[in-house]
Amino acid sequence: MRKKLQGSLSILLATILWGSTFVAQSVGMDHIGPFTFQAVRCGLGVLAMLPVIFLADRFKNDGKTFCARWKSKKLWTAGILCGIPLFLACNLQQMGIVDTDAGKSAFLTAMYIVIVPILGMFLKKKPSVMIPVSVALAVAGLYFLSFAGVPQISKGDLLLLACALMFAIQITVVDQYVQHVDALRLNLIQALVCTVLSSAVMLLTEAPTFSAILDCWLPLCYAGFLSMGAAYSLQIIGQKHLEPSAASLIMSLESVFAVLCGCLILQERLTTWETLGCVLMFIAVVLSQLPVKSKR
Repeated sequence: MRKKLQGSLSILLATILWGSTFVAQSVGMDHIGPFTFQAVRCGLGVLAMLPVIFLADRFKNDGKTFCARWKSKKLWTAGILCGIPLFLACNLQQMGIVDTDAGKSAFLTAMYIVIVPILGMFLKKKPSVMIPVSVALAVAGLYFLSFAGVPQISKGDLLLLACALMFAIQITVVDQYVQHVDALRLNLIQALVCTVLSSAVMLLTEAPTFSAILDCWLPLCYAGFLSMGAAYSLQIIGQKHLEPSAASLIMSLESVFAVLCGCLILQERLTTWETLGCVLMFIAVVLSQLPVKSKR
């Protein structure tokens, strides 16, 4: 139970960082394109994690050197398999936001809370009895929080649904490898994959300038160091102690924290529907964490 609580708190902190990053992404997109933003953001995340990993290694007593710990086929396989869906998810989200209302984009992106348990069934992982109830409440909460009053369908909706699928795949892949590889190194490799792939597409489709990147250095540093470097590391560490369905429900609070950060930073106000959505999502996450007695 203690480890489950630690995992929940770890992912909750990651979710707070992701929610606040929506503001940074919005400001950054005023200056540079989506692939440029992701390439620089992920590259900064890689640079931030290298000294952290070096310091963390000093507390290990397995006799291996800093370089020797990178020589793991399973580690690189996990990093690449996590990095590809993460690259697709982040950039699909950036492109989808352009053509979709911000509220609806948050709702559609968070649909991974429905997809993750479905993927788990294919991997013969049966969720606890409280997960379906929690998912239903969370979907209702997300609707009131993000979708109420936005009935129109835009062309970005399919991109955001595809984004949700990619996030669900990334969460599921992390669950498959998290017990067998170094969490910090796994995050660095997936960030490196995102950097390389985003940079390649950036060079083909965008024309970034150094001055434009400098104009949004603060949002990029926040998104790179805290969102990519710290938050995704916290996600991987937290998933060591949680089943993916429960982890995804906590992660769905990202939209709640995004709204709250909008209120605090951008002076936005919560509507009655948004308040109801926050309450429902909070109840859903609490229910997902309650212990369930197994039948003898």
